[in-house]
Amino acid sequence: MNSPTKARLSQQQVAVVSHLDGALLVVAGPGSGKTRVLTERVRSLLTNVPGHFRVLALTFTNKAADEMRDRLSDLGENRQRAFIGTLHSFCLEMITERGKSVGVEGTPHIFEQHKDRKEILLEAIRQDPLLDEEVNQIVDRKDRNRMVDNWLQTISRIKAHPISCAVLSDELDQRVIDAYDAGLRACGAYDFDDLLLLAYRLLTNNPKLADFYRRLYKFVCVDEAQDLNEAQYALLCALCGDAYKNVMMVGDPKQSIYGFNTSSPEYMERFLSEFGAKRIELTENFRSSQAVVSVARSIDPHYLVDAQLPIKGAARVFVGDNEAGEATLIVDEIELLFSQGHPDVEGGVEPSKCAVLGRTRFALLEIEKELRRRGIPFHKRLTANHENESELVDDFQLALRVMANPRDRLHFSALALKWKVTPPPPTATDALKALSQMALASSDSRAKAVVSAITAISQNTARLDLMPAFKLMREYADTLDENSRRAIYEDAAVFQQEWDQYLRSDGPSRTLAGFMSSKALGATQKAHREGVALLTVHSSKGLEFEVVFVAGMAEGTFPDYRAVGRPREMAEENRNAFVAVTRSKRLLYLTYPRVKLMPWGDNRAQQKSRFISVSEVVDG
Repeated sequence: MNSPTKARLSQQQVAVVSHLDGALLVVAGPGSGKTRVLTERVRSLLTNVPGHFRVLALTFTNKAADEMRDRLSDLGENRQRAFIGTLHSFCLEMITERGKSVGVEGTPHIFEQHKDRKEILLEAIRQDPLLDEEVNQIVDRKDRNRMVDNWLQTISRIKAHPISCAVLSDELDQRVIDAYDAGLRACGAYDFDDLLLLAYRLLTNNPKLADFYRRLYKFVCVDEAQDLNEAQYALLCALCGDAYKNVMMVGDPKQSIYGFNTSSPEYMERFLSEFGAKRIELTENFRSSQAVVSVARSIDPHYLVDAQLPIKGAARVFVGDNEAGEATLIVDEIELLFSQGHPDVEGGVEPSKCAVLGRTRFALLEIEKELRRRGIPFHKRLTANHENESELVDDFQLALRVMANPRDRLHFSALALKWKVTPPPPTATDALKALSQMALASSDSRAKAVVSAITAISQNTARLDLMPAFKLMREYADTLDENSRRAIYEDAAVFQQEWDQYLRSDGPSRTLAGFMSSKALGATQKAHREGVALLTVHSSKGLEFEVVFVAGMAEGTFPDYRAVGRPREMAEENRNAFVAVTRSKRLLYLTYPRVKLMPWGDNRAQQKSRFISVSEVVDG
């Protein structure tokens, strides 16, 4: 290994980077430099190991993949010998290139949104007399809706367990999943779970193809291994076969927070035994101040740190009279930090160095209002993908979907409903013509603006370019009131950033189907955005900030009331809290309101979360 790399790494990290042959499990706590270790291992393999081979580096987030690519950009052509991306993006590439044997022609069109998947299932139920009778025998509408939601969860659970659910004993479950899949295929579409399932089938049904990938990728590196589920682990096992062992997994069981997606740290232990892996622990924290590490230890007493930064930092508790009061305390402190800075934060405190986290999006509503009221720049990431606030950009996105996939009757119908017109007949194959006819029939000026934007894209046959569409949408926004104009400008700006990100990753081979699939996977999201970040705990995974506020830290909110009395769920809430506080590099604030307005209109007194042990309390 080259000595310059050694100089930048601790002894523990060098042991990981230097490991060559055989399976390796790295248990890496927060701030222990696992992304650096992963990156430097890929660098070392590409520059120091002779031979013609590629490295497969699978990350959990697109942000981690972007960071690794940036750090390895100095490798020149050698960088092209590594696939760096999420497991889903690797599956997408594999299926796009070689999916014919599992029935996929070209790039899969992905229905990633819950509402789309639910509408597919509802239509499948309407088309199946037995399923229709099963649902409609339930009198209460809410109970019927709950049954449909439960079926959706069952579908995901089955697809996430390709081994243990390979054969279904429940005939109704089988009928539900068959009807749902048929509905997707009628639209020429697949869901997010299908990417892993199809890739798994591709490898297990084609041993020669699996062997080709094993010869192509001599080394495999897997990030965030604590968040693997059965489908992901099964896919990796199918990729590796019986003899292939050059796999490194990096993860931290303390940060496993995706149990609702059937992930579990148990697959790290299975990897250790089934692959005969060597185990190395990274027990240093190069990210967080002493105050932050102290709070993390109070949440998980088993969290041991052998070495850490000599920076004290700060951890405080804010208690507001109500949720508005909590928001006021948070934003007052943010403004104070902007004006005065903090001795432990180098270069002053600016919006992009700050984040406010909530266990759910509802804990952030009043904070968003207060930031907006004071004109402080912020951005939200409350779900995997950006949620449009303007109808225009939302309709534009639907129109792009049907342009990429004219068989997509679901989104044709969604547009027709919004524009109050009749959807085109199922035989229509010219998407632009069908959209134009719908817009002409609509009395909504928004419909015509969307079609103008789509037409501007279609006129450039030489190459795909969305920029003229963004320009036309902004021109339409200029004719509207201030709030409507602002929403369109903000949504269009996010969309344009995603388009720019796609261009950087896909270059001249860009296609509309490729862009929409990348967007569905979150691969087009810009890793760093200006302004204070408003994030759910789950969407903050893998991110770090100088200043972090964790809002809504009251019993029933964080931890969630549904976890009380359920040890497995409460253990995951504990890990959620651990992840939340360790997003902070220097300053940490835990906040909650004394009184919370419940959804049904009652005010309820709040008790501080069991995860709060900080003694310095500021009352609002």
